Amino acid sequence: MLFVHGASGGGWQFKQVAALMEAKGWKTYRPSLSGLGEHYHTATTNIGLTTHIEDIVNFILFEDLRDVNLLGHSYAGFVIAGVADRIPERIRHVIYLDAFVPLDGESLMTTRRPDAPDSTKNVKDGFLVRPAMKANAPPPRQVPQPFKTFTETVALKNPAAAKIPGTVILTVAKGQRPEADTFYFSTVRGRDRGWPVHIMEADHYPMLRQPEATAALLMNIK
Repeated sequence: MLFVHGASGGGWQFKQVAALMEAKGWKTYRPSLSGLGEHYHTATTNIGLTTHIEDIVNFILFEDLRDVNLLGHSYAGFVIAGVADRIPERIRHVIYLDAFVPLDGESLMTTRRPDAPDSTKNVKDGFLVRPAMKANAPPPRQVPQPFKTFTETVALKNPAAAKIPGTVILTVAKGQRPEADTFYFSTVRGRDRGWPVHIMEADHYPMLRQPEATAALLMNIK
């Protein structure tokens, strides 16, 4: 299982889930994307979605991974879709964990729901800086993300990628209707492709808040 973290995150976010899965015999990988996680000191405004796609493509190629179960959380739905388009022969299954399921030519900014909060007001010097971020907080922590990663569009042209099996996991807060969730549209796109959809009662970060339940669900995906 190769985990790709979401916006402002890092591979550290999947540490607990990875440990639980490895204890059951799984091999896991959790690289951090350029400019994020432990690489935050290398961040520049030139880092875009293509950079992050190349991060994971090259990770798979240099580690010589095959039959990869490729999971993307949140923003990383764009990343794993781009990776699958580039090297479909290496990918066994794509898993969208409360993530964007993009179409060709979309960017995160064009795929958001019309009623989503205006994130551009949190852009400073070419980086998206979430209000809750504290620069002096000890690591691991969320970090500013180059805004280009949200505005660059994804190219999905490879027909072989469309044949890769997929799964969508939608996390829904207790008492909330799935239809009201930010990523509900991803379940619709997943079902349109014939993919199974799992509804999990959790917040947006089940790997951090509910690692046992997350690991158990992932290990049962076929």
